Amino acid sequence: MFTLLVTQSLRNRLLVLALAAVLVVYGAFTATKLPVDVFPDLNRPTVTIMTEAEGLAPQEVEQLVTFPVETQMNGLPGVTRVRSVSGVGLSVIYVEFDWGTDIYRNRQQVSERLAMVRPQLPPTVNPMMGPVSSIMGQIVMVALSGGTVSPMQLRELADFTIRPRLLAIPGVAQVIPMGGEVRQFRVAPQPTALRALGVTHAQLETALAQFGTNTGGGFTDQYAREYLIRNLGRTMNLDDLRNMVVATVNNRPIYLRQVAEVSFAARVKRGDSGYMGSPAVVVSVEKQPGVDTVRLTREVEAALKDITASLNACGAGKGGSGPSLAEPAGEACAFKGVRADQLIFRQANFIETSIHNVETVLMEAVAVVAVVLFAFLLNVRTTAISLTAIPVSILATAV
Repeated sequence: MFTLLVTQSLRNRLLVLALAAVLVVYGAFTATKLPVDVFPDLNRPTVTIMTEAEGLAPQEVEQLVTFPVETQMNGLPGVTRVRSVSGVGLSVIYVEFDWGTDIYRNRQQVSERLAMVRPQLPPTVNPMMGPVSSIMGQIVMVALSGGTVSPMQLRELADFTIRPRLLAIPGVAQVIPMGGEVRQFRVAPQPTALRALGVTHAQLETALAQFGTNTGGGFTDQYAREYLIRNLGRTMNLDDLRNMVVATVNNRPIYLRQVAEVSFAARVKRGDSGYMGSPAVVVSVEKQPGVDTVRLTREVEAALKDITASLNACGAGKGGSGPSLAEPAGEACAFKGVRADQLIFRQANFIETSIHNVETVLMEAVAVVAVVLFAFLLNVRTTAISLTAIPVSILATAV
């Protein structure tokens, strides 16, 4: 058989050369399109369910949140294991499915079961599924700092400008900002004023729950036309909150500013982040399974450079092209000096270093093989012919 193969190859040299050339060219083209990652995805299809239950201890989280959700997940088709972690105000459940199942079908089944279990949970608890991410999902961590911007403004920049921009890149699964200060309204009731004006805490709570919302009032018919009735109350202005009517006593409106102190304040922190010894907002970028880490990292870096340039472009939004990223609140140069391209972790570095090491070792191995072949064969032509098998074999594996 081997003699026949060699004989036929010698008789059809041009055909053999043409097939080898096609393998080399197609293999080289395919090799440039192969996705590159640190490790292959060896995890079973897994759906993560995260539930925040503020104010609950781990025991209550286990009894009131984790156990009902676990009970619903155990009967799903294809489920091989259900694991959970209950902490202070947080429940995390991992639902693992069998090999070969479709992750999107699995998520649909989990979503249906979550809709069934929601009435059994506390009123303020809302379980949510985590994104479809890879085993080595975290590919980039970037620090957001610089300028004279407050931690609260930095966090808002990360939440409402950087995060939506990065999520628009194909292949990005999740963008998680950490650190900074989350803005919220702070209302500090004054008990003396409440008693003097005859306002109860229940009235105060009810009024605050209705603040900043738009409501509909149906429609009305006038002159053979229908007109929608809308109550436009959505606002984030602090003065609007201060001037909100809390109650009516003796036909006299009682405003919130009369019974409470109103201001902006930071949400209670459960952690913090920093960069180079200073407070900062750190943004973590996670990728979807099967996406080329190196390519996606370069796209994320290009987007971060564009954002940084826009933040420091004074007056860029005053022309006819509309407002720039530097003016989210209508103020020019509000974020001047802020840098959004300071990488503190880049997973692609490990991949690029490994590929470079493989290329170096491969070149050294070719040189050593060439010397050994020539030492034994003492013929340059025969050595060259033998060495051509190396690139053909390597590139053929990529086909």
